[in-house]
Amino acid sequence: MLPEIKGEKYMTVLPEDPMILFSFINTKLRDNYVSLDELCDDMHISKADLVAKLGSVGFEYNPQQNKFW
Repeated sequence: MLPEIKGEKYMTVLPEDPMILFSFINTKLRDNYVSLDELCDDMHISKADLVAKLGSVGFEYNPQQNKFW
């Protein structure tokens, strides 16, 4: 089930390109979220899928730094 805003369903659309996704997620983490779990919950995205997609190009999440690198 998708979340609703004012009665309309929406889904977070993430960049397809892994390098742009890397930059997008790290910017969100830096500016708005204290953890990857919080970002994923708020944006209604799968943490496992996100970690796998960024991991497929060599990035891993560092919870102490709250960023992928």
